[in-house]
Amino acid sequence: MAEIRHAGCMVMEVIMRLIWICAFLLFAWVHPGAAQTADPEVRDVIARQVEALKADDFETAFGFASPGIRQIFRTPENFGAMVRNGYPMVWRPADVRFSDFYVRDGRMLQGVIFTDAGGALHVFDYEMVRIDGVWRINGVYRRPIVGA
Repeated sequence: MAEIRHAGCMVMEVIMRLIWICAFLLFAWVHPGAAQTADPEVRDVIARQVEALKADDFETAFGFASPGIRQIFRTPENFGAMVRNGYPMVWRPADVRFSDFYVRDGRMLQGVIFTDAGGALHVFDYEMVRIDGVWRINGVYRRPIVGA
């Protein structure tokens, strides 16, 4: 009789472990983009591009872009015109802060919060790629502000 109780406890222990494993896997599946720690170079590349944009140094800013982005815009002047006309809060920010770094669908994304001259917040994800050991910006995507 004691052997049956002992076997029953072992079965319950295995079941509990399986439940914990399933709960962990479910959490990992539901939250695949859990925040991670970014390489400090990622933030440095973005900060240096923002500084170049603020100085109207579009050639330097363009240099931080991936080859794919450079192919789309072809020249630093085209790139600068796109930023000036489409992203004035990035071109002339009142404040820039970094938020989370995460991986979603295999893409490495660094969150950046810009405050424009009027005080409005704008959140973007910078998609980063590592090419020949150097981080490059492969796209910038507006992210909706939660609760706005």
